[in-house]
Amino acid sequence: MDYTWSISSIKKGDVLDFQDVILHVSWTLTGTDTDGDSGTFTGATPLTPPQEGHGGFTAFHDLTEAHVIEWIQAVVVGSYREHVDAQIAKQIAAVKSPVTEVSTEALPWAPPVE
Repeated sequence: MDYTWSISSIKKGDVLDFQDVILHVSWTLTGTDTDGDSGTFTGATPLTPPQEGHGGFTAFHDLTEAHVIEWIQAVVVGSYREHVDAQIAKQIAAVKSPVTEVSTEALPWAPPVE
């Protein structure tokens, strides 16, 4: 399965002496199997703002999508990642084996419609 991450929106605000701090990220992960069928999981992840006196803050204008995706990938791990992958696989399975609901009128024992 090939996976593609993308960022759909960001919420930012000022925290302490930092401006334009990313506080929340909405993202999607799309999985595509070898047949070309795909499924997409949409997630939203809050991020911990920087603490005063700690390094590692990256200015908003210096960020790239790849940088923000790394932060999300660091959170989407373990059982959460398993859940995300399972939801994508479920969508792909539904494409491969669609389920059709049959209405009352179309049941084999339904009286003919005149």
